[in-house]
Amino acid sequence: MQQVLAPQLQQSLALLQAPAMELKELVEQELQQNPLLEEVQMEDQEQSERPSGEADTQIITKAEAADPTEPPADVNFDPATEKPSTEPVDDFQAEFERLTQLDQEWRDHFAETNIPMRASQEDEEKRQFMFDSMTVGTSLQEHLMEQIRVSEVTEEQRPLAEILVGNIDDYGYLKATIEEMSYSTAVPQEEFLEVLKIIQSFHPPGVGASDLRECLLIQMQRLGKQKTLEYKIVHGYMDALGKRRMPEIARGTGEDVVDVQKAIARIGLLEPRPGRAFLPDNDQYVLPEVFVVKQENEYLVTTNNEQIPHLRISNTYKDLMSQADSSSEVREYIREKIRAGKFLIKSLHQRQETIRKIGIEIVVRQREFMDKGVAFLKPLTMVQVAEVVGVHETTVSRAVSGKYMQTPQGVFEMKYFFTSGISTASGEGMSNRSVKDMIADIFKGEDPNKPLSDQEVVQMLTDKGIAIARRTIAKYRSELNILPSNLRRVY
Repeated sequence: MQQVLAPQLQQSLALLQAPAMELKELVEQELQQNPLLEEVQMEDQEQSERPSGEADTQIITKAEAADPTEPPADVNFDPATEKPSTEPVDDFQAEFERLTQLDQEWRDHFAETNIPMRASQEDEEKRQFMFDSMTVGTSLQEHLMEQIRVSEVTEEQRPLAEILVGNIDDYGYLKATIEEMSYSTAVPQEEFLEVLKIIQSFHPPGVGASDLRECLLIQMQRLGKQKTLEYKIVHGYMDALGKRRMPEIARGTGEDVVDVQKAIARIGLLEPRPGRAFLPDNDQYVLPEVFVVKQENEYLVTTNNEQIPHLRISNTYKDLMSQADSSSEVREYIREKIRAGKFLIKSLHQRQETIRKIGIEIVVRQREFMDKGVAFLKPLTMVQVAEVVGVHETTVSRAVSGKYMQTPQGVFEMKYFFTSGISTASGEGMSNRSVKDMIADIFKGEDPNKPLSDQEVVQMLTDKGIAIARRTIAKYRSELNILPSNLRRVY
């Protein structure tokens, strides 16, 4: 037995979960398949429908933020007229939530009980061939390891080379010091330095440097530019270069300011991140779907309706339905397309309304974050928001997936605001993101000669009223890429 969701519900779930750019593609497909649908331009819609912004914005006051249990007023839409109404449209929302929950429960049950049939030998071979045929980009570490195999690195030096490569980040920089690696392996620093020199001769130029200055110097050495003005600037005036203090550089080098400017322009052609070419294509352009703007002492929550296609049923086909000479087949076809079109329009409005209500509740519960920043992010679960908005938590999960919110503190993925918490002495919860930021600041301000132990950090947080276990500190420190205290000590 297999449960199959109704096509219309599958469409509603797809619309709810799709980010704005994907949503436009889905609607374009529907426009091509349903000749009765047509897109309305914004200026035409404003003349015939409600004033811009009505029912899509809400002011969040301090009183509402203090009492997050009161849900915002519901506004439903009549898909036939595409105008807001305080009257319920039908039982669409109840049916939507019921089927959504049923779908999730069935998927969980199916995942637990389904036992896959044993594939035939031929199927296994086809499957393996497919995986073997997939192309995967080479990482920087793999690229360096391949060069080690064909380089002058000896068998005795190979373990040291692997340690060095393992400590090179995706941008090509060596993140651990020679002293740290020597201390942890009991291998003399000179042996590590000898292997590092070989790795720094690898491709891409500049790889294995400990900082930007060394990275640029290695690249210029590879190009034979040790006697140039740009080499002199990077070697002796890196701080002034970073602050664009050209007169200071000109006085120090004894060169004309114009020549200094030209040399800096040539420095700008070097690669500050040698490993960039090996990074996966992670460029991501986000389009906020919820805007939060502070007006005096209140917050205005607005959904991004400009990127959502505005649809209506074509009047041409409505007129065709009223003609007496239309055949029954034509009338039934038009009737079916009208029903599908109205459901699509209703689903789009329902999507916007659901996202708006979730955005409002996030602002209500994260008021301090909006006012003061990440350090004041509070613990929040999807169940809490679902209870106030009046939907199932799986709907909240789908609604915030891939959606972004523009706030006074910057643009954040809506999932960012849902985080577990740690109890404080006052009984209030503090987001683990906030605690992690506090831990990072503590380690950043420590004495390099006397690095803090995890237990000392526990005590410092306890003094601030934050109860946290030492193993949690160790976990957060690892996630922050901070070494243990014995490897952070500067000798």
